[in-house]
Amino acid sequence: MMTNLLCFSFFIIINFINFPLSSSLEHHSHFIKHGLRQQKYLEITRPLPFANLTPSCTLPILTHEFGNTMGLPPVSVDYSPPLNCSWNRVSLQFNASCRGVQYDRIAAVWLDGVDLFRTSTAEPTENGVSWTVTKDVTRYSSLLLKEDISLSVMLENLVNDVYTGVYHVNVTFLYYEVENMYVPLSTSSTNRKLRLVDDVFVDNPIISLLDLYEKPADLIIPISGNGDNGFWFRIQSDSELHGKSVVIPKNTYKAVIEICVSFHGHDEFWYSNPPDSYIRVNNLTSQSGHGAYREVLMSIDQNLVGSVVPFPLIFPGGINPLYWDPIVSIGAFDLPSYDIDLTPYLGVLLDDNSHFLGLKVVESLPFWLVDANLHLWVDKRCTGYCEVQAKILDYGTPEFEMERSSSFDGLDGSYEIEMKRQSKYSGWVNSSAGNLTTTVSRELKFKNKIKFGEKGNEKEVKQKVNEEIEVKVESETGAEIYVTTLKREYPLAITTKSKPSRESTNLMHSELEHEWSEKKKWSAGDSDSSSSSLRNGQKCKGWMVVKDHIVLQGEATTEQTYSYEGKASSYSREITAANGKLISDTAVKDSISVM
Repeated sequence: MMTNLLCFSFFIIINFINFPLSSSLEHHSHFIKHGLRQQKYLEITRPLPFANLTPSCTLPILTHEFGNTMGLPPVSVDYSPPLNCSWNRVSLQFNASCRGVQYDRIAAVWLDGVDLFRTSTAEPTENGVSWTVTKDVTRYSSLLLKEDISLSVMLENLVNDVYTGVYHVNVTFLYYEVENMYVPLSTSSTNRKLRLVDDVFVDNPIISLLDLYEKPADLIIPISGNGDNGFWFRIQSDSELHGKSVVIPKNTYKAVIEICVSFHGHDEFWYSNPPDSYIRVNNLTSQSGHGAYREVLMSIDQNLVGSVVPFPLIFPGGINPLYWDPIVSIGAFDLPSYDIDLTPYLGVLLDDNSHFLGLKVVESLPFWLVDANLHLWVDKRCTGYCEVQAKILDYGTPEFEMERSSSFDGLDGSYEIEMKRQSKYSGWVNSSAGNLTTTVSRELKFKNKIKFGEKGNEKEVKQKVNEEIEVKVESETGAEIYVTTLKREYPLAITTKSKPSRESTNLMHSELEHEWSEKKKWSAGDSDSSSSSLRNGQKCKGWMVVKDHIVLQGEATTEQTYSYEGKASSYSREITAANGKLISDTAVKDSISVM
């Protein structure tokens, strides 16, 4: 993934294939994929439930050509919501195109310093490529209602006589008014829902059971940089702690931090990095070491409160660039973010003092781009000098276990890591909704194994991340108000083989399987419950011949299966691409409700 360090998009090939005792080959690991076909790229995901509706209004906000922008600050424009527009749902549409020779790049869109959208670019062809990404940004409604704030877009690109591709970008907001919404998101919507739970009268401004964890926050505070080099923090090593001191409103009754992260440079393929001892003993010059474990840690005043092992996302130039034509890898056009519920820690945060929210990446190498959005829900019945009371009941210091083992004979052998982290923390918050106790339980399991063979010319990576999170809200009498559980799995398997071919070329074979799988369940009281499941997997296989940075020829096949099942809708799609063309594409959509 290209950013301001010229880490070319095909670096992973040499990272996966450790050529024996060579210091020069790694400097020849940067490849360019040439092509003439005019192509439209896509990332497979389910359509937004309101995508087929006509927007109440449309706001084209930015049009820009990102040419030689390396080292420059983001491009910024003024934002205000459209006048005389009634809406309760919003999507962000990111359109891009490029023609010429260029690498894939990382890009982001911030609104008032809040990370709305992070994406990577497709690699262009001489006749041009284009793509469109549409993201539901309704959760940022409190920001989207603000006037006279700035929208910023960053896409660092390098243009010269060799790398000629200029990325043309358009950013547009689409505003919708969707009927039967539980929660009003704009001043023109007045729909309400009232319920009685355990003798606690529940009204929309505070809590309405399932809506508690569905309605957008009332305030979002960016935990980000100053914007000179983008609003993300650029983390170069695991000794760095970046963050921001914040003072939150005294009437806050719920807090969730959303972590946005991407990895680049020597850690772009962290899940395949060998231990430093392997590099040292074999006299390799690779700087992609430190082993294959990374974790983003979240802290309050340097006390650990949560963590994220990110999905092993592969950018459009990764492993074999022919895989990602025209279907890009999972999450490449809309990078996932990760939520950590901080409500139990309001007992610390609600003291009218400043608290430092910090981010670091364990065992990281240059470089990671990390920032966060602090989502806060406030008691609107509690104004003026009114204060919400809160107290931590259990700090829940995480239990952490890790085992590492390795066995090498020269360039061949294996390396394995297993990690387990468990935590449980709870606290009560007393607001006009009553005295509610929130308990967050989490179990994280990480396992990675790397095998080298054929004197380092064959490499196999297998990794699996399992995570289960439960958030439970109880009344003062112990009655269960709300429970949500989330189970996620990120399996990954990559095999690469390389051997010298004719005329100073290398023949490279690879296979890849990866998947994002998750199951969610919600329940409120005795009557309300819901669930959803998602499985999004890709299988890829291919080969290529490479010489002097250029992919001379090759073949690749990508198969993807996407399946979503929810209470209100279902969607499935199976798609296959081979050698840059779609071979088959079948989508099945059930009835979709915006409820």
